[in-house]
Amino acid sequence: MSVRFSICGTHLALKMLCAAICAAASGIVCAQAYPTKPIRFVVPFTPGGSQDIIARLVGQKLSERVGQQVVIDNRGGAAGLIAAEIAAHAPPDGHTIFMATAGPVTIAPSLHKKLNYAPAKDFAAVIHMVDTPMALVASNGLPAKSVAELVTLAKSKSGGLNYASVGNGSISHLTMELFKQQARVDLVHVPYKGAAPAFIDLIAGQVPLMFITTASAQPHVAAGKVRVLAVAARKRSATLPNVPTLTQAGIEGLEVPVWAGILTAARTPPAAINRLYREVHEVLQLPDVRGRLDQLGADVVGDGPPSFDALLKTDLARWAKVIRTADIKLD
Repeated sequence: MSVRFSICGTHLALKMLCAAICAAASGIVCAQAYPTKPIRFVVPFTPGGSQDIIARLVGQKLSERVGQQVVIDNRGGAAGLIAAEIAAHAPPDGHTIFMATAGPVTIAPSLHKKLNYAPAKDFAAVIHMVDTPMALVASNGLPAKSVAELVTLAKSKSGGLNYASVGNGSISHLTMELFKQQARVDLVHVPYKGAAPAFIDLIAGQVPLMFITTASAQPHVAAGKVRVLAVAARKRSATLPNVPTLTQAGIEGLEVPVWAGILTAARTPPAAINRLYREVHEVLQLPDVRGRLDQLGADVVGDGPPSFDALLKTDLARWAKVIRTADIKLD
């Protein structure tokens, strides 16, 4: 009886060992084989904007490296919520990736009572690709020539100064609300439907202030149509080297990088996420890619899943506090 038990036990142990070896081999094959079909790159913007250009640039190079087509799927509208929902509920196999920005990922949860996805639960971080600094832009007619003068002017105005944004709940809107809270000034929000109409009125002097990305501001600055008082960044912008940071201008710690990265569905196999991270990280180091990103005013970051996930958590908490303090509501 004892011999039979020993043989059975040995047989069971051998089966378990074989299963473990097969599982390990399967993981190796999975890591080597992924991707096994075209990758769908969901972009929450219409074609032609800077984030779409970045997605196409990275997607083309990624396709060349992995031997599979990367299909750009533009799903603009609803402030990115439509695209985020599609990506969040895609099969968790790494063949659908999401061009993530703050709007639908770290801002929307505090603005909307109900979302059809939960960013913290439904996404897995892949790579934090780039940051684009925000710039505090002023009309040429604004008397203030510096941030200190702007704060003094705003405090002297009964009812405060007006400021434009590219829309309610946008990063443009929330960055100015953060500025208001930290500078302790009263400014009145005038929302527009996008950057183009906001710039028209800013240039015309109908509104004196706006936060917008340095990439969007640069052509108007170069043409002498508007001025930049400061950038909301840790260091000065390469495209606006003579403009101080907000910290240098006296508003401590107000740094708002407009980040862009790649997320995929939660529960995607780590082998697929790691392959994606490695390949995209290498793409971001290519000289021609870096050159194009420089033209767009985007700074390469390249941080992997742990760092990117930490950024998402910090960003979520930050915007939740700003939205709560300013009592911003969309629904």
